[in-house]
Amino acid sequence: MATRALLRAIRKRAVSFPAFPGASIHRHGSTLVVAEHEGGVIKPPSLSALAAATCLPDRDSSVSVLVAGSGPSLHQAASHAASCHSSISNVLVAESDKFKNPLAEPWAKLVHLSGGYSHIIAAANSFGKNVMPRAAALLDVSPVTDVTGISDSNTFVRFLNKYSYSFSICSFAKVDIYNDYLIFKPIYAGNALCTVRYTGANPCILTIRSTSFPVPQNSADSKSNEASISQVDLSTFDEGLDKSRYISQTSQDGERPDLGNARIVITGGRALKSAENFKLIEDLAKKLGAAVGATRAAVDAGFVPNDLQVGQTGKIVAPELYMAFGVSGAIQHLAGMRDSKVIVAVNNDADAPIFQVADYGLVGDLFEVIPELLEKLPEKK
Repeated sequence: MATRALLRAIRKRAVSFPAFPGASIHRHGSTLVVAEHEGGVIKPPSLSALAAATCLPDRDSSVSVLVAGSGPSLHQAASHAASCHSSISNVLVAESDKFKNPLAEPWAKLVHLSGGYSHIIAAANSFGKNVMPRAAALLDVSPVTDVTGISDSNTFVRFLNKYSYSFSICSFAKVDIYNDYLIFKPIYAGNALCTVRYTGANPCILTIRSTSFPVPQNSADSKSNEASISQVDLSTFDEGLDKSRYISQTSQDGERPDLGNARIVITGGRALKSAENFKLIEDLAKKLGAAVGATRAAVDAGFVPNDLQVGQTGKIVAPELYMAFGVSGAIQHLAGMRDSKVIVAVNNDADAPIFQVADYGLVGDLFEVIPELLEKLPEKK
């Protein structure tokens, strides 16, 4: 009860920022989106980064997309980028084997060379978290990470879920000035948001939570207004980038949808009791054409590998349908799936926190419910 009261107080607390020197710095209205691609198509998280770029308030600003790599798939991805949104004015193509693999050093150097923008945006996935802080260091600016909302060209909202703080009931918030931006920090993992005012030099580097910036349906393919495509001059690109090297990449079973981008996610918790029982979740996911997720407790117990973990320290998902079986609903897990369109929960504990966020809930034994679903649901076509 005390925690809920604290949360209510935090949410109601109004924040007004004083004027700081440099807060009204004029910015050239231009934005660069650093995009990932695979199989000749821009990845969904990068499309969300593009959606975030269009949320910046300067209507006269131009949006450019940077893609890099080599081979035919790069040119296909550039064509896809040029036609995926009407706001894109230019697609920059950096063609070199140096960018064939997602190594941080060459990509960060590439972003560094692509100067002259007021904002540089990427998704807050493993690629963005690897590249953008390094690029920010090269540009000598402070990045704003895990952005969930854009208020204006230099004020952003983000989750505060990377650190732990001790606090008292009288200390509702904490204000820090760190390098070039002011952070107002209500403190509570997953539920707490902070508003960040960036007052540093250009460019303002952002990584965005893709679940907070859904891709509009009508922007998926706008062939009628294709952007121009131009090559990036790599003649001055630094060759001395041997701090790391690409070894190999492994991926999950290709028959199963990617957890981060799936329309349907079926998640199991510790209540499944064993890896053998977790196959019930996999069978149901296969029948629905869904991705499989797991709580941290299920991962720590060895039921499934950790790349299936959903939550604050796992993957952030926002599917059209999220089904949770034997998931209690710890705040750390909710932080990873709270943006799901429809949430269905099955748990034998009527007081489980998961029911507070679920659109549909069933108090019952998952070992009875899942077999019944498997029996009655039609096969995926």
